[in-house]
Amino acid sequence: MPASNALPTCSVLLLSGGRGQRMGGRDKGLLDWRGRPLIAWLHDLTRPLSDDLIISCNRNHQRYAPYADQLVADEDHDFQGPLAGIRAGMAAARHEQMLVLPCDAPLVDRALIESLLAQSGTHPVVIRQGNYWQPLFCLLPTGLKDDLERAWQSGERSPQRWFGKLAPIAVDCALDDARLANLNTPETLAGNASSC
Repeated sequence: MPASNALPTCSVLLLSGGRGQRMGGRDKGLLDWRGRPLIAWLHDLTRPLSDDLIISCNRNHQRYAPYADQLVADEDHDFQGPLAGIRAGMAAARHEQMLVLPCDAPLVDRALIESLLAQSGTHPVVIRQGNYWQPLFCLLPTGLKDDLERAWQSGERSPQRWFGKLAPIAVDCALDDARLANLNTPETLAGNASSC
């Protein structure tokens, strides 16, 4: 499906650089779900939206390469969390906006992405469920990369705290919105394997 002319041009960052601790250290993005790697579902959803699809991964680069235009990795090799992946993505992104999604959320749909892109501007746009922000489902102006770099150099490692200082725009979702389900344990991966 071609990208809608109404949607802003953006880079896309798929976060797949974690330790996978709850998965026994396995690389979550490459785990099979419904017969395909998790990363493949996010790739297929976001590929029509961008000519700059970035995957943040700290291992298995050859396996991720077919799903991306660019691969980025954390500067440090001790898995400093998702803000490190966002930082690497911001440094590489070619467009003024960068859509960020975690690799273990294959139920995200086009409508959710469009709700983020519709708020494109100078502030981050972040999914919120009740009083809880979901900072790994967001749209970031890449002009914030210097602000992120300053925060990082000052020791910040929490996406929640960094976003909290930037007056983010909320896209509200229900607490039970299945599209935001993280399949980040063997149980959740297996439990969603056959559901519609």
